[in-house]
Parts: sequence; C-alpha cells; structure tokens
Amino acid sequence: MDAKGYIDSLHMKLDETIVSGIYMESAGYRNGFDSLIGFFETIKKNESQVFFAGNGGSAAIATHMTADFMKNGGVKTISLYDPAILTCLGNDYGYEYVFSKQLERLAGKNDLLVAISSSGESQNIINAIGAMKGKGATVLSLTGFDPDNTVRKSSDVCIYVPSKKYGIIESIHNLILQHVVDELMELHGSGY
Repeated sequence: MDAKGYIDSLHMKLDETIVSGIYMESAGYRNGFDSLIGFFETIKKNESQVFFAGNGGSAAIATHMTADFMKNGGVKTISLYDPAILTCLGNDYGYEYVFSKQLERLAGKNDLLVAISSSGESQNIINAIGAMKGKGATVLSLTGFDPDNTVRKSSDVCIYVPSKKYGIIESIHNLILQHVVDELMELHGSGY
C-alpha cells in the first residue's frame, strides 16, 4: 500500500472510531471529542491522578502520554514504568500483576486509569482495571480488534478503533491522546 492509501485507511478508521461510556453518549470520534475534552477537564479540575498502562507499542504510547499530559496538559500523572518496580513485581507476582499491584497502593477513588490495549485482552491490563474498580476509580480505555473485548466491556469510557491491524489501532490511539493533550494545552497553556 502506498503512502496515500495508508493515510486514507487511517483517516477512514479514525472516522469510524467510537467514543462511548457512562459519561457520554456513544459517538464517532468527531462528535465524541468534545465529550472527551470535558471528561479530561473534570479530571484536571479535580486534581485526580492519572495512570497510563499498556504493553509493547501501547506502553510506548503510555509513557509518552504520561509525560505529555503532565508537562503540556497540567494533569497529575504517575508513571507505572519504573524498571525496578516492574521487574520486582513481575518476578514476585507474575507479569500479569505488574500494573495492578502498583495501582492497589497508589490509586484513589477519584483517580483515572487510561488502559491502552489493541486487543483488549491483555491480562495485566484487565487486572489493572480490576484494581481501579476495587478502589471505585474510573477507567478510560483505548482498544481495537473485537468490539466485545474484555477491556472495552470493563471500562467506564472507551475509545474503540474498529480494526484488526496493530499499526492502525496504535496510530489512532496515539493521535487521539495527543489531540486531547494538545487541546488541554490550547485551553489552559502549558502545564509548566
């Protein structure tokens, strides 16, 4: 596929992306974006802590957004990716608990987990959602593949990309989160 074809397919899947959840009506990305901004405005105003979690390419998005939402968006973010903590928890409890064990200690009722999982079936993300639900906290997820995936069904708010291609899904997840943080920066100036 040439560059134009790839960009066209990315644009098509972005238009088909669904934003839904308890805080907003189900809508396509264009119509759901204002609801997302309102959602993150509330998170920022309440000074809630925000945690980003993902694996592989989604982990790269998670660490990038942890920095951008803090620095540019002025949101309280906490990284779940300290190497000593990840390897300690992975060794002692198993990789499927590397996020949930941290969230059991760090998260509070008013906090938010942004769970990024292309498949929506990563066990460590599912366990992280369980830890947040145990605290009475909120979960926003970004998923793809099967529309009935476990992560999507377990989330309060979900951004679902109707694709089975990792590159398309991850690119759209990154684009949407970057769009949100850039809009927060436009509305409030840089966090620092």
